[in-house]
Amino acid sequence: MAIISEDDSASDEYCPIKQVDMTVPKTDDPTVPVYTFRMWLLGIVSCVLLSFANQFFWYRKEPLSISSISAQIAVVPLGHLMAKTITRRVFLKGTKLEFSLNPGPFNIKEHVMITMLANSGAGSVYATHILSAVKLYYKKPLGFVPAFIVMMTTQLLGYGWAGIFRKYLVEPAEMWWPSNLVQVSLFRALHEKETRSKGSVTRTQFFLIALACSFCYYTFSGYFFTMLTSLSWICWIFPNSVLAHQLGSGMSGLGLGAIALDWSAISSYLGSPLASPWFASANIAAGFVLVTYVITPIGYWFNIYNAKNFPIFSSDLFQSNGQIYNTTTIINSNFNLDKPAYGREGPLYLSTMFAMTYGLGFATLSATLVHVILYNGGELWRQTKSAFRENKKLDIHARLMKAYKQVPMWWFLILLVANIGVILFACDYYKDVLQLPWWGVLLACAIAVVYTLPIGIISATTNQQPGLNIITEYIIGYMYPGRPVANMCFKVYGYISMTQALTFISDFKLGHYMKIPPRAMFNVQLVGTVISVVVYTATAWWLMGSIPNLCDKSLLPAGSQWTCPMDHVFYDASVIWGLVGPQRIFGNLGVYPAVNWFFLAGAILPAVFWAAGKAFPSQKWIGLVNMPVLLGATAMMPPATSVNYTSWIAVAFVSGYVVYRYRQAAWERYNYILSGGLDAGTAFVTVLMYFAVKEFHWWGNYVDGCPLATCPTGKGVSVDGCPVF
Repeated sequence: MAIISEDDSASDEYCPIKQVDMTVPKTDDPTVPVYTFRMWLLGIVSCVLLSFANQFFWYRKEPLSISSISAQIAVVPLGHLMAKTITRRVFLKGTKLEFSLNPGPFNIKEHVMITMLANSGAGSVYATHILSAVKLYYKKPLGFVPAFIVMMTTQLLGYGWAGIFRKYLVEPAEMWWPSNLVQVSLFRALHEKETRSKGSVTRTQFFLIALACSFCYYTFSGYFFTMLTSLSWICWIFPNSVLAHQLGSGMSGLGLGAIALDWSAISSYLGSPLASPWFASANIAAGFVLVTYVITPIGYWFNIYNAKNFPIFSSDLFQSNGQIYNTTTIINSNFNLDKPAYGREGPLYLSTMFAMTYGLGFATLSATLVHVILYNGGELWRQTKSAFRENKKLDIHARLMKAYKQVPMWWFLILLVANIGVILFACDYYKDVLQLPWWGVLLACAIAVVYTLPIGIISATTNQQPGLNIITEYIIGYMYPGRPVANMCFKVYGYISMTQALTFISDFKLGHYMKIPPRAMFNVQLVGTVISVVVYTATAWWLMGSIPNLCDKSLLPAGSQWTCPMDHVFYDASVIWGLVGPQRIFGNLGVYPAVNWFFLAGAILPAVFWAAGKAFPSQKWIGLVNMPVLLGATAMMPPATSVNYTSWIAVAFVSGYVVYRYRQAAWERYNYILSGGLDAGTAFVTVLMYFAVKEFHWWGNYVDGCPLATCPTGKGVSVDGCPVF
């Protein structure tokens, strides 16, 4: 993180982050209109379409997340068309309500506002998982009204935390939110006139070339030759070796040497590698190697916790004999844990990678707090004191934003108090359904308040976001065990409200860079959030009622796309933490109590590297070690697989280290534009192919080609299709 110096602050165009200085415009025109008819029309339509499409594709075997970049591009010709064709007549002229449907040319600021509205529909509504888990996996009734209340309040609760912490996460120049630079670059390419020098291309031309190439290529990798999603060549050399398949499979193993030549696989879980600063990417690479190629093999091949009885990499839950755990046998009529039945079925086991993921999640939580205290504590204290001073040092962008009225804190607080009130009412009125007591609601809010700032700092500086899902599940699982719906609700209020807050803050930072009035940003975010929740809920409800056996792999026809991998992981987590409870898995009654030592390790490691940095100041690399990012690198595994990481790291290295270091001018001009073009081309062709073509079967679409990777190797363990050792 860059440090502001006294000398630098004297410059009128001072900007301490080099990537921001090279990307973000340093001028503003406060007279440019942002509230226009075309902004509301195009923004709301984009929000509705993205909300529907993302929920529709969410249940599929390969979930597709269509980002707001798609809408950001698609609305440009429509905006210019509306500016040319809609009447410029002024209505109610001479009154305070005077307005025009067409105030002039389609401008960059209303384009940003449209994208913010679209962005509300681009991210998923995490609480949809509760609907899926209860109705599709537990097969219990859940009414539309309580489901809708949970989804709406989950999304809106984050506004409160965003309002409280925006002073620390938006205004400071060091909080630069790297992923926003992709959209800033794209906005500039789509609006700024640029003269093409001889032998080169403009940024707009380069973007269109990248989009077209991505569009054409994905018709090949996503339809004709899907094996490009995971080229696991070790499996091809040793087709009958379980060990080789475990090592080489990019989808179900450790992914040694596996590579993806498919942008959707590269960017699907960690986001665009082109938007990640190299020091953060290097931390992710180190964490991935440590977990995947050191800790997991040691745990598996030394047969710790009978690890060989299960696949080396799986999100399923197992019995001690390697068979899938039938959770329906341990649920009583009150939707609680049937303890006698659990005693008969035996303890619940996890694959080695799944167990390590939880352990590292514990370490990440403690590391996050210690890291922020040690590395950012002084700066946070200075920011707190400067908040009460008028003559604060500001970078060029913060100074330009002083021309606009800020959002009053009471706007955020009203939303916060109203949401907490509705949540408390719903949890009491629907207590038989939601299971969460009033004190659970308040405790979830307290956890979100504690972690929003430290996780926000990490996200704003590294483009990676450690999650709160594990700590929320852990706490309520101990305090209120045997109630899976209570556990899920507690998680979404404690974890997702924080995630939503950081999404709002990230959008505020985008508006900060593009000089959008803060009150306008608040209004479009709020409208977009409400619209997206309505569409997400209605779409999920429709799909659950119209697709037979949705998410049930045992009843779906072979090759069906409706297998819901993300919902399956969420359901497994509700069984582990809510139904069975952490005491029977990670506590004194469970198989994995030693995993709790990861909490201590996570607290110690940042202190070790902080002290080492102080002791050896000449070793600059020590200061770049970010333990929360390193320890949380594999938090998305599962459902993310090894090949998602190996390919992401390779691209991040080429972009963030090689090109940035040796071809910085080219990186400055094209890096973020390339990221946007690849995202947009893949999104457009994926939607088109889904509706226009049928599935195509041949050996080139036999993804991965490592069928033995999921086999256990424990002595005498028998699983269909696998050898017995």
